[in-house]
Formats: sequence, C-alpha cells, structure tokens
Amino acid sequence: METYHIPVLLNETVDGLNIRQDGIYVDATFGGGGHSREILKRLNGTGRLYGFDRDEDAEKNTLTDKSFTFVRSDFRYLSNFMDWNRVEKIDGLLADLGVSWRHFDDETRGFSFRFDGDLDMRMNRQAEKTAADVLNTYPEKTLADILYRYGELKNSRPIAEAIVRTREIRKIRTVRDFSDILNPFFSREKEKKQMAQAFQALRIEVNEELDALKEMLLQAAGLLKPGGRLAVIAYHSLEDRLVKNFFKTGNFEGVVKKDFYGNILTPLRPVNNKVIVPGREEIERNPRSRSAKLRIAEKI
Repeated sequence: METYHIPVLLNETVDGLNIRQDGIYVDATFGGGGHSREILKRLNGTGRLYGFDRDEDAEKNTLTDKSFTFVRSDFRYLSNFMDWNRVEKIDGLLADLGVSWRHFDDETRGFSFRFDGDLDMRMNRQAEKTAADVLNTYPEKTLADILYRYGELKNSRPIAEAIVRTREIRKIRTVRDFSDILNPFFSREKEKKQMAQAFQALRIEVNEELDALKEMLLQAAGLLKPGGRLAVIAYHSLEDRLVKNFFKTGNFEGVVKKDFYGNILTPLRPVNNKVIVPGREEIERNPRSRSAKLRIAEKI
C-alpha cells in the first residue's frame, strides 16, 4: 500500500492514551490509519475504535478489523456520531491536526504554492467553499483579518487591498494567480516562509480549522470518562495555544477561573506539563514531524 501518512510521535501518543484493552477510543484524524493500527494492537475483542476523517482519500485506508468503525465526517460532529453509534462515554481520543504530505504533494488540491492548479484547499471536497471563493468574495477587511490572524502576516492590509484590486479586473482562480499577488510583498529571504503563512491562513479559513478544533475539544471533554485521556498533536502556534489553554484552564482564552475553595474550574488536567516533541531520529525519518507538539490531558 502506498504510504499515505507517516504517523507522528506514534508511541508517545498512543502510550499517552493509557489504553485499556476493553476501552472505547476515537482517532479523530484517521488519515492513513497509522495511529489507529497501533491502538487496535492494544485492544482485545471487546474494545472499540472509531476513526473520523472528512477526506474521501482517507476512507480508502479503512481498516478491516472488527473492532474498528470508520466515520466519514469532520471531527466537529464527534458527539452526533457517538450518539448515532450509541456510545455514551469514551476512554480516550487522539487528534493529529497536521495536514498530510499527500495533500501538499497533490497539485489538484491547491494546498501548496509549489504547484500551479485550482485554488481549492478543501479537506472535504464535498464542501461548497473553496480558497478561490474566499479570495473572490470576502470583503477586504475580512481578508486582511484572516491573513493577520491565521497567517500572522504583518502586511496583511496591503495584501488584502491587492487581492481586491486584482479580482476587480479578473477572477483569482489558481495557485499562480494568488502567488503573483503575494510575491511583491515578500522579501527573497523570507519568501517561502511568508508564502507558506499566507497559504496556511487561507487553508484554515476554508476548512474552519480553529472553530472545528474548539468544538471537538469541548465535545471530547464531555464524552471522556473520569480518568480518560485526550492526546492532541499540533503543528502551529494557533492550534497549540488553543489546546494548551483548554487543557490547563478549560477555556480557550487561558483565563483561570476558580471555585469558592480555590480549585480551578476545568474538566481536564494536563498529564505532561512540558510539551512532548519528536527527537532527532524521528525528524530525520519524517521531516513533517519537525514542528509537532504533543499535549496529553486527563478527565478529572
């Protein structure tokens, strides 16, 4: 089978879930099934694993194990599908939030500025909104906010102005169309990094990634049994900050709220106070893992 996705921090993540042989688990980002295969090895005949993924390519990797159920859905609908499968509580959930190299290397998906092609960027190709739709229809201020908030580009306002000016003349349809708009704003030394930031911002907006992450974390915390584990691998600071804040304070702003007795009002407690990152050997074997940050929390 062609390698779809090399699982990042495989043992650290699955070990962190503290698998029970008869437990019920969720792989919220099934992808190529690497993490799921390892979880299934640690279950007996009564354990259960549900694998979520909204990408049709991931469904092709469905596992035949009788303990496994594939759910073709965005993980933001976690609770709905657990209800559908009559699952009231789970023992653990993992989410690997990174985008597969397969997506970046597929010129038909529009995720990378390395190839020209249609500006798509949809994780779920049945979704209506594409990257081209965002660039051609969003107000200038909204575009600037997206580039600044999700791409951390300080010159987001003039870039947004250039996008609007261009689309008044012709539609922005392809990766090259977008790259041509961006190029004058980036220095040669930082061009690749800043181009990646701009494409990241657009991808996050198209797929509503941060909103979906918040919804999933809230639902996961409600579904976990006491002592159940939540393991999340993030790749950029926007995701990692949300995860870190939620694990420590129970909210995404990181505001500590306490009860009358001084106890922090949060459904979780961090298992690893120090973030887990890949070692040199893993980075050499799988360069995608370089920016990975694993955080694990336990239901109180």
